[in-house]
Amino acid sequence: MSGLTTEPLAGSVRRRLNELDAMGCWTMRSHVLMPDHFHLLATLGGAQDISAVVRLLKGPLTPALRQHGLRWQPSFYDHRLRSPEELLPTFRYIYLNPYRAGLVATGEQWPWYFCAPEDWAWFGTMTDDGQPFPEWLQ
Repeated sequence: MSGLTTEPLAGSVRRRLNELDAMGCWTMRSHVLMPDHFHLLATLGGAQDISAVVRLLKGPLTPALRQHGLRWQPSFYDHRLRSPEELLPTFRYIYLNPYRAGLVATGEQWPWYFCAPEDWAWFGTMTDDGQPFPEWLQ
């Protein structure tokens, strides 16, 4: 493994995600670190602007990325969920990303996946005891 899933870089990214959560910039719902990108589902805090929050994320992590020969892409992709019906496919997409990329086998857990406990309370019940159903991976 390399990139964002290399320690201590993975720990630095997770700490910064948590710091922004603690600062009220967002409430993290789910995220997954992949070697070359990450997915994050969060509820923005207050009147926060997504561009400003992404700058707060990327800026302090830039030196750590450079130490590992990495850099951020110039922009980011965002999508606003407009209805509760969009939650399940989004949670499933984030959860399955490392499985579909062949980075982890079914029956194993990806160490860089996070789901907020209140969301895992409903999403986790839709998994196969915390594992993906084989049909999800087709």
